[in-house]
Amino acid sequence: MTPIFPIVELVDRLAIAEVKFTRTQSNHEELSWYSAQAQQFGIDTAAGEYQDLKEIHNKIWELEAELKAGRESELSLQELGSRAIKIRDYNKKRIALKNLIAEHLDCPVREIKQDHLSE
Repeated sequence: MTPIFPIVELVDRLAIAEVKFTRTQSNHEELSWYSAQAQQFGIDTAAGEYQDLKEIHNKIWELEAELKAGRESELSLQELGSRAIKIRDYNKKRIALKNLIAEHLDCPVREIKQDHLSE
């Protein structure tokens, strides 16, 4: 089966859906769809990297939690800046992991950031 979008994106969306489900229990259909798609492509061959990808999404979720709740005014500018830098650094690691997983799964598509904070 040909994926609807590149595997590099599928594994990222699956990781996000798993993190969201673990935290909110609100997206069962989304998680089921991504899981079914991923199983068709042998994602288990990159299980370690995939777990690392989920951990990165968990850390980003934690860093963004107060911002999503509209509580950024309770944080100092220094704290906001620190979080932004940490999120940027996690996104760099996230992109590297996505590309490594794509390599393991023989997907020719890679995410390349250009003129972007994550590069």
